[in-house]
Amino acid sequence: MTTSFIDSARQAIAIQREAIDALANRIDDTFSKACEVIMSCSGRVVVTGMGKSGHIGKKIAATLASTGTPSFFVHPGEASHGDLGMITGQDVVLAISNSGKTSEVLTILPLLKRMGAPLISMTGDAESVLAQEAVVNLDVSVPREACPLNLAPTSSTTATLVMGDALAVALLEARGFSAEDFAFSHPGGSLGRRLLLRVSDIMHTGDRIPRVSTDTLLSGALLEISRKGLGMTTVVDDNGMIVGIFTDGDLRRTLDRNIDVRVTPISEVMTAGGRSIYDDQLAAEALKLMDEVKINALPVLNREGRLVGAINMHDLLRAGVI
Repeated sequence: MTTSFIDSARQAIAIQREAIDALANRIDDTFSKACEVIMSCSGRVVVTGMGKSGHIGKKIAATLASTGTPSFFVHPGEASHGDLGMITGQDVVLAISNSGKTSEVLTILPLLKRMGAPLISMTGDAESVLAQEAVVNLDVSVPREACPLNLAPTSSTTATLVMGDALAVALLEARGFSAEDFAFSHPGGSLGRRLLLRVSDIMHTGDRIPRVSTDTLLSGALLEISRKGLGMTTVVDDNGMIVGIFTDGDLRRTLDRNIDVRVTPISEVMTAGGRSIYDDQLAAEALKLMDEVKINALPVLNREGRLVGAINMHDLLRAGVI
């Protein structure tokens, strides 16, 4: 019985792989024309389709929208009952139907033509009504479904999804869409946090910045480290400019030297200068710097070189940068 399950699954995958491989030869001038129609569109790409084609259409619309081509899905049945008002003559309609004969889709074609919205179709039948009415038809036909009954949409939906992804990627590259552009449409994701979050968004400011003056005794600096809880303190001069830093690591090295914390000024044991980061840099850059030099906290400066904050590894962790 187990062997039967495995054989069936492998056969289904093989059939779908064949369907995908067949698409490569269909990426031609027709595909380029579809891209050009969309690129010249001043509105949005409105995707529509019924049943399984509708499910695939929703994913294609989402992929287009997240990769620089404004897009949304409209259910063709709902379009006939008011949602057609969501479509304008400045939009491009991408209609999906394996048979090219889906009645709910065909019903709205005259209205789309009347408003002047260009129609791109994805069908498995280039001679179908839908394909013939479109300015461009993308051929997503398959020899057979992965379903042994050749009934359940399997290979056909896979081929349609891959063609939609190919369209989205081609448009993405044509638009010069960047990783930062992608992040702007995914601000809640890890990539968005890495590419959009600035040090200033998560740093400690004001009284929460650990800082002592150069004449502060080491014992006083240890109290400041303990109070602020960032594992370090900055050392500033009379003008508030940072001149050094003292960390937990510096403390361990200092104790190894048998230095009296009650009489030694922090200026004698601090790390002069030390590493820092600017407040307008990406939080991901702070993480990279900490990893490179094996430290857990950084002073934050503005572009004038003044101390304006502090950040540590826990802040990056809480912000989801790590």
